[in-house]
Amino acid sequence: MPSTRVDRRSTLLKFRFAKKGLMSQPDLVVTKPLILWLLGDGKPGHQNQSLGLAEALARRGPCEVHRISIVGKRGFLARLKAANQASAGLPKPDLIISAGHATHIALLWLARKHRAKSIVLMSPSLPTSWFDLCIVPAHDFPHGSKKANLILTRGALNRVAPPETCDRSGRMILIGGPSSSHGWDGRQLLDSLAEISATGDWQLTDSRRTPAGFLDQIRQSLPAIEVFPHQETTADWLPEKLAGAAEIWVTEDSVSMIYEALSSGAKVGLLPAPRNQNHSRVLRGLEQLIVDGFFTPFAMWEKSRALKVPNSILREADRCAEEVIRRFDHPQTG
Repeated sequence: MPSTRVDRRSTLLKFRFAKKGLMSQPDLVVTKPLILWLLGDGKPGHQNQSLGLAEALARRGPCEVHRISIVGKRGFLARLKAANQASAGLPKPDLIISAGHATHIALLWLARKHRAKSIVLMSPSLPTSWFDLCIVPAHDFPHGSKKANLILTRGALNRVAPPETCDRSGRMILIGGPSSSHGWDGRQLLDSLAEISATGDWQLTDSRRTPAGFLDQIRQSLPAIEVFPHQETTADWLPEKLAGAAEIWVTEDSVSMIYEALSSGAKVGLLPAPRNQNHSRVLRGLEQLIVDGFFTPFAMWEKSRALKVPNSILREADRCAEEVIRRFDHPQTG
C-alpha cells in the first residue's frame, strides 16, 4: 500500500512505483514523476473514484498525490476560496482530478491557474468541452459519443484491482439497500443468504443504504456469516478484501458495489432485489453484464450451485490510466 504523511494544508500520499495489482506489464508507464491533485467534496463514492484513477496511474510510475478538500463549502466563491487555501504551497500539479458537481468550477479554476490538465469523473454539470478529459460511465451516453475528450467506461472507476498472484480464498457478500431503481425485501434476501452460507463461511459488509437492524437479523439467524458494518471498516478494507476474494455475492441494487466486485477478478454472483423500474439505464446495464457473462444471477446459481468464471475482468481504472498517460505524458502516441 502507499505510504502516507499529512501536513497542515492537505493529505499527501506518496505512491511508490510498483506493479501491485497489475497482472501483466502495463502498455504505457509514466516517463517522469507526476504531481496529481485530487479535489474532493468529502463524499466517499467520489473519493473512491478519484483514488482509483490515481492509484492506477501510480501502478505505472512514480506519482505524488495531494488531496484538496472543499468539504462543507456552499457556493462557488466559497469553494474557490477553500480550494485556493488548501492548495497554497503545494508543488505545481500536472493533473487535477475531481468527481462531484460541487468540485467542477474549482477544478477548472485551479487547472487554469496552474496550467494543469483537468480530469473530471462522471458527467459534469458544465459543458464537457471545458475540461481536458471527462471519464464518464457509458450509461450516461447510451448512444455513444465521438467527443475527443470523453472516455466512456463500464461503471464508475474504483480502487479494486486483481492481485498479481492467483492465491485467492476469500468469500465476500456485499449488501446495498433501497434506491431509486430498487426496493427492499429483507425476508427474501435472508432466505437467499441462508442458501449461500450453507456452502461454508462468508464475510459480509453493508452500505449506508442498508436498512437499520438488518445486520442484527443476519447475526441472529446466519452464524456462518461474519458481519462487518461499513462504519467500522477503513477505506482500504473493502478493496483489499475484494482483491483477495475467490467468490463474491452482491445485491443488484448497489451499482458501485457491483462494479467493484467485477473489477476484482473473482467469481461474482448477483442477489435479486425488487425492481422499481423495468427499463432504467441502470437495469439495462445490469442485463448487458449478464449477457456478456460477467456474473451469475442467483436464479441460475440455484440450478448449478456454482458461480461461473467471468468471461473477462473489468480493468477500467487501469484502462483510463493508460489513456491519460497516452494523452498527457506520451502525446505522440495519442
